[in-house]
Amino acid sequence: MAEYVGALDQGTTSTRFMIFDHSGNVVGIDQKEHEQIFPKPGWVEHDPAEVWARSQDVIAGALKETSIPAGDLAAIGVTNQRETTVVWDRSTGQAIHNALVWQDTRTDQICNELMADGGQDRFRDQTGLPIATYFSGPKVRWILDNVDGARARADAGELAFGNMDTWCIWNLTGGIEGGQHVTDVTNASRTMLMDLETLDWDDGLLDTIGVPRTMLPEIRSSSQVYGDAVGLAAGVPVAGDLGDQQAALFGQTCFDVGEAKNTYGTGSFLLLNTGTEPVPSKSGLITGVAYKIGDQPAAYMLEGSIAITGALVQWLRDNLKMIDAAPEVEELALSVEDNGGVYFVPAFSGLFAPYWRTEARGVIAGLTRFVNAGHIARATLEATAWQSREVVDAMNADSGVDLTSLKVDGGMVHNELLMQTQADVLGVPVIRPTVAETTALGAAYAAGLATGFWSSIDDLRGNWGKDKEWTPKMDADAREQQYAMWKKAVTRTFDWVE
Repeated sequence: MAEYVGALDQGTTSTRFMIFDHSGNVVGIDQKEHEQIFPKPGWVEHDPAEVWARSQDVIAGALKETSIPAGDLAAIGVTNQRETTVVWDRSTGQAIHNALVWQDTRTDQICNELMADGGQDRFRDQTGLPIATYFSGPKVRWILDNVDGARARADAGELAFGNMDTWCIWNLTGGIEGGQHVTDVTNASRTMLMDLETLDWDDGLLDTIGVPRTMLPEIRSSSQVYGDAVGLAAGVPVAGDLGDQQAALFGQTCFDVGEAKNTYGTGSFLLLNTGTEPVPSKSGLITGVAYKIGDQPAAYMLEGSIAITGALVQWLRDNLKMIDAAPEVEELALSVEDNGGVYFVPAFSGLFAPYWRTEARGVIAGLTRFVNAGHIARATLEATAWQSREVVDAMNADSGVDLTSLKVDGGMVHNELLMQTQADVLGVPVIRPTVAETTALGAAYAAGLATGFWSSIDDLRGNWGKDKEWTPKMDADAREQQYAMWKKAVTRTFDWVE
């Protein structure tokens, strides 16, 4: 009798495998980082072979740590860093180039070409997305244009494309020995190649952007059996696939219209369930697919994507050497009473929602001789809170419903100062669940639903529990005054790159 469900969570900086019981409790976890490759300013790559090796390592590690035989897993779900683009040879299983990470901005010229006829919103009615370096389609085009012989091989059907979910599922289910070349609607909706209404690849988009249909995976539901695993978890159904932010929405059980969550990871992503009809954004948000369970209609969402939040803390650690470990940022920030007048706008790879300014670059504003490392640390945490406030304002405007509370998850939610700051700048309660790593949980839920391990979403709702809640303490006038200063700092990032 299978008693557990596994989730492969392939993230931007690390990969982990988590094992959950029927109550949604974590019973095992293993995690390993992979290299971040920066060939040029604005270029960010991962080695797909390393990512798959780490994936195998963590599956083995979690099973060994718990002494759970693979046969006790009812299913495996996959969740992934979205938009990170892999192109590989179907016959050898070798990637033809390093993966282009979602943060990578090398496709700016391709995006400018696409915007020349119709502007940034040229494809928004069809895809829900602005034209931006963020999304997968232009990244595929860049690889085909810049790797010798790639386009001819793609046209001949020799090459396969996928976001990281597709790469992992293909390898997990056999690779060159019959691996399943699939993706789900949530990942497909991040490529700029899928029509939001039909939930299928669109030939007009493919022709315009320059991606052959022969490369593309089959689009499936987020919760259905794709195939059986081989190797370490041989015979276990691979049955769930959700982009990481949609997986967190699923793990937070935001199944009703109007329910929202914010995930604090490398970047931060605030998602609002809008029901079974896509809601166009007029405020700089993304319209996308939230999830699709089996044959049921797809659920849609509005999303505010923020490129740099947790990555800013890593930058303090790795580039400036101000801290030795990421959690130390809280202690350093608490060494001062406030930000000392400093605002840090981390537009390292441009600004995402609600601005979509690819030419913006990071700025630290308000520096004086008074400022010390503590003020920089506090401004670093506040940057996450203020960026989230901008997204919430846009979401309120688009949805017509004011947010009354915010469910939060991800690695940064254990930073108590950040969570209190977030409540203060939003003016609403911030709620952390008992299982804060809801991304992996969502993938597990999707896989378990597909295989009958959980019978319905009501089972999943029953598992959700509140761990802690923060309520606003900041004076409303002070909040708006500081927000105006933040907005002023943001304008200083604009038009930095010609």
